Amino acid sequence: MRAVSFGQRPDLDERWDETVGPAWPEFLLHGSTVNQHWHHLFDDHPAFQLYLIDETTDEVLGVANTLPFAWDGEIEHLPGGVDDVIVLAVAQHAEGIEPTILSAMQAVVTPGNRGRGLAGVLLDEMRRLAADAGFADLLAPVRPNWKARYPLTPFERYCAWTREDGLPYDPWLRTHVRAGAKFAVPAMASQRVDGTIAEWETWTGLAFPDSGDYVVDGALIPVSIDRDADRGTIVEPNYWMRHPIR
Repeated sequence: MRAVSFGQRPDLDERWDETVGPAWPEFLLHGSTVNQHWHHLFDDHPAFQLYLIDETTDEVLGVANTLPFAWDGEIEHLPGGVDDVIVLAVAQHAEGIEPTILSAMQAVVTPGNRGRGLAGVLLDEMRRLAADAGFADLLAPVRPNWKARYPLTPFERYCAWTREDGLPYDPWLRTHVRAGAKFAVPAMASQRVDGTIAEWETWTGLAFPDSGDYVVDGALIPVSIDRDADRGTIVEPNYWMRHPIR
């Protein structure tokens, strides 16, 4: 296998529906802020978007997207999460502000290739991108992938769970820690998804007959349904983790 950038293989992005899309709960594909600005990753920073491919078959094994932005190194000045960092990075690029750090945006192992340690490979490749660009750190707004099993557990409490060996209970948090990352700060309002009730029913396959909070498959926290306003909203938390590179 080897990693290639979008700049080297732009044709691979045409496989989005069969590679990246199935990896996420349907509702997460409808975040308006991310969807509005996502194309800037490829338009402005093609070398920072990676595909892990099988050189024999040309199968896409994984995808890693990253985004450089300017940050002063103060934890309290970190963006609020995925939505905020993409808005900030796009604005900074338009203003010609030189980036100082790299943020991971997503790392996805494609269906049929999980359980092979490829998530760690993708993380190593993102760290390599940061090092090659001369950045001192890689930041990551990490979405703990087992938190959806415990949607009613407070986020920070869940992230503090550990195994007997002292490593995080959550597999994705654990992968980051094993790679050398440190917990920085929770991003409690990382990614927002809004939709009509009909849209949420389509995305989840559930009915929402009354206003209130509902547990939906794949969500880290319950979705809030307001029948009177015909809106469903979720604002998912992530955890900023910091990978020292040099």
